Amino acid sequence: MIARLTFGNRKLLWGGISTIFLTGCDFATLGRPAGTSPPSVSVKRIDEGAHPGYKKTGEVFSGTVSWYSVKTNGGTRTASGERFSNSGETAAHKTLPFGTRIQVTNLANGKSVVLRVNDRGPHTKGRVLDVSIGAAKKLDFVGRGITRCRIEVLRPDE
Repeated sequence: MIARLTFGNRKLLWGGISTIFLTGCDFATLGRPAGTSPPSVSVKRIDEGAHPGYKKTGEVFSGTVSWYSVKTNGGTRTASGERFSNSGETAAHKTLPFGTRIQVTNLANGKSVVLRVNDRGPHTKGRVLDVSIGAAKKLDFVGRGITRCRIEVLRPDE
Protein backbone atom coordinates (compact mmCIF):
# COMPACT_ATOMS: atom_id res chain seq x y z
CA MET A 1 0.00 0.00 0.00
CA ILE A 2 1.34 3.40 -0.96
CA ALA A 3 0.72 6.17 1.57
CA ARG A 4 -0.19 9.58 0.32
CA LEU A 5 2.23 12.30 1.47
CA THR A 6 0.55 15.25 3.10
CA PHE A 7 2.15 18.67 3.34
CA GLY A 8 3.36 18.00 6.90
CA ASN A 9 4.81 14.61 5.91
CA ARG A 10 6.59 16.13 2.88
CA LYS A 11 8.14 18.78 5.08
CA LEU A 12 9.32 16.12 7.52
CA LEU A 13 10.70 13.97 4.69
CA TRP A 14 12.66 16.83 3.10
CA GLY A 15 13.94 17.91 6.52
CA GLY A 16 15.25 14.39 7.12
CA ILE A 17 16.86 14.12 3.67
CA SER A 18 18.49 17.54 4.10
CA THR A 19 19.87 16.55 7.49
CA ILE A 20 21.34 13.29 6.17
CA PHE A 21 22.90 15.11 3.21
CA LEU A 22 24.35 18.00 5.23
CA THR A 23 25.84 15.88 8.01
CA GLY A 24 27.96 14.11 5.42
CA CYS A 25 29.47 17.40 4.17
CA ASP A 26 32.45 19.20 5.64
CA PHE A 27 31.79 22.90 5.12
CA ALA A 28 35.41 23.85 5.78
CA THR A 29 36.60 22.03 2.66
CA LEU A 30 33.77 22.86 0.24
CA GLY A 31 35.15 24.37 -2.97
CA ARG A 32 38.76 23.65 -2.02
CA PRO A 33 40.80 20.81 -3.54
CA ALA A 34 41.40 17.90 -1.16
CA GLY A 35 44.65 18.08 0.79
CA THR A 36 45.02 21.85 0.65
CA SER A 37 45.03 23.98 3.78
CA PRO A 38 42.77 26.97 4.33
CA PRO A 39 44.21 30.40 3.48
CA SER A 40 46.04 32.14 6.31
CA VAL A 41 44.77 35.47 7.54
CA SER A 42 46.84 38.00 9.45
CA VAL A 43 45.03 40.43 11.68
CA LYS A 44 46.56 43.78 12.54
CA ARG A 45 45.14 45.38 15.67
CA ILE A 46 44.12 48.97 15.22
CA ASP A 47 43.73 51.19 18.28
CA GLU A 48 39.99 51.70 18.24
CA GLY A 49 39.06 55.26 17.36
CA ALA A 50 42.62 56.58 17.36
CA HIS A 51 43.69 58.95 14.62
CA PRO A 52 46.39 57.51 12.30
CA GLY A 53 49.80 58.57 13.58
CA TYR A 54 48.51 59.31 17.11
CA LYS A 55 48.13 57.31 20.33
CA LYS A 56 46.02 57.97 23.40
CA THR A 57 48.04 59.41 26.30
CA GLY A 58 45.65 58.20 28.98
CA GLU A 59 44.66 61.78 29.88
CA VAL A 60 40.88 61.79 29.77
CA PHE A 61 38.28 64.27 30.97
CA SER A 62 34.61 64.83 30.30
CA GLY A 63 32.11 67.62 30.54
CA THR A 64 29.81 69.93 28.63
CA VAL A 65 30.91 70.84 25.11
CA SER A 66 29.47 73.62 22.95
CA TRP A 67 30.09 74.76 19.38
CA TYR A 68 31.02 78.08 17.88
CA SER A 69 31.27 79.53 14.39
CA VAL A 70 32.69 82.56 12.56
CA LYS A 71 29.47 84.38 13.45
CA THR A 72 29.76 83.64 17.18
CA ASN A 73 33.58 83.90 17.28
CA GLY A 74 33.50 87.70 17.06
CA GLY A 75 36.18 87.63 14.38
CA THR A 76 38.00 85.29 12.04
CA ARG A 77 41.26 84.74 13.98
CA THR A 78 41.82 82.24 16.77
CA ALA A 79 44.01 82.77 19.83
CA SER A 80 46.78 80.88 18.03
CA GLY A 81 46.65 83.46 15.23
CA GLU A 82 45.33 81.18 12.51
CA ARG A 83 42.17 81.91 10.57
CA PHE A 84 39.06 80.29 12.06
CA SER A 85 37.12 77.97 9.75
CA ASN A 86 33.58 76.74 10.38
CA SER A 87 34.41 73.47 8.66
CA GLY A 88 37.77 72.99 10.40
CA GLU A 89 38.25 70.11 12.79
CA THR A 90 39.38 72.40 15.58
CA ALA A 91 38.57 73.15 19.21
CA ALA A 92 39.10 75.75 21.91
CA HIS A 93 40.38 74.67 25.33
CA LYS A 94 41.49 76.77 28.28
CA THR A 95 44.88 75.15 28.96
CA LEU A 96 45.84 72.46 26.41
CA PRO A 97 48.75 73.61 24.22
CA PHE A 98 47.95 74.77 20.69
CA GLY A 99 48.34 71.91 18.24
CA THR A 100 47.28 69.23 20.74
CA ARG A 101 45.14 66.52 19.12
CA ILE A 102 42.12 65.35 21.08
CA GLN A 103 39.54 62.68 20.41
CA VAL A 104 36.09 63.99 21.33
CA THR A 105 33.26 61.47 21.79
CA ASN A 106 29.64 62.54 22.15
CA LEU A 107 28.36 60.53 25.13
CA ALA A 108 24.75 60.81 23.92
CA ASN A 109 25.31 58.97 20.63
CA GLY A 110 28.87 57.55 20.63
CA LYS A 111 29.98 59.61 17.62
CA SER A 112 33.62 60.61 17.72
CA VAL A 113 35.99 63.02 15.95
CA VAL A 114 39.66 63.94 16.29
CA LEU A 115 40.24 67.68 16.64
CA ARG A 116 43.21 70.03 16.97
CA VAL A 117 43.31 72.67 19.71
CA ASN A 118 43.90 76.09 18.11
CA ASP A 119 41.95 78.49 20.29
CA ARG A 120 41.25 79.44 23.91
CA GLY A 121 37.89 78.94 25.53
CA PRO A 122 35.18 78.20 26.29
CA HIS A 123 34.33 81.43 28.04
CA THR A 124 31.07 80.13 29.53
CA LYS A 125 31.08 78.70 33.06
CA GLY A 126 30.62 74.94 33.28
CA ARG A 127 31.90 74.11 29.78
CA VAL A 128 35.15 72.27 29.09
CA LEU A 129 35.49 72.65 25.33
CA ASP A 130 34.24 74.63 22.34
CA VAL A 131 34.33 72.92 18.95
CA SER A 132 33.87 74.32 15.46
CA ILE A 133 30.38 74.01 14.01
CA GLY A 134 31.80 71.55 11.46
CA ALA A 135 32.96 69.27 14.29
CA ALA A 136 29.59 69.71 16.04
CA LYS A 137 27.86 68.48 12.88
CA LYS A 138 30.05 65.34 12.87
CA LEU A 139 29.29 64.82 16.56
CA ASP A 140 25.60 65.44 15.77
CA PHE A 141 24.70 68.07 18.37
CA VAL A 142 24.30 71.31 16.39
CA GLY A 143 20.57 71.53 17.12
CA ARG A 144 21.03 71.21 20.89
CA GLY A 145 24.00 73.56 21.04
CA ILE A 146 25.65 71.65 23.89
CA THR A 147 26.29 68.02 24.78
CA ARG A 148 28.27 65.89 27.24
CA CYS A 149 31.51 64.55 25.77
CA ARG A 150 34.55 62.49 26.71
CA ILE A 151 37.82 64.12 25.62
CA GLU A 152 40.96 61.98 25.24
CA VAL A 153 44.31 63.65 24.66
CA LEU A 154 46.40 62.13 21.85
CA ARG A 155 50.15 62.27 21.23
CA PRO A 156 52.14 61.63 18.05
CA ASP A 157 52.89 57.96 17.42
CA GLU A 158 56.63 57.32 17.59
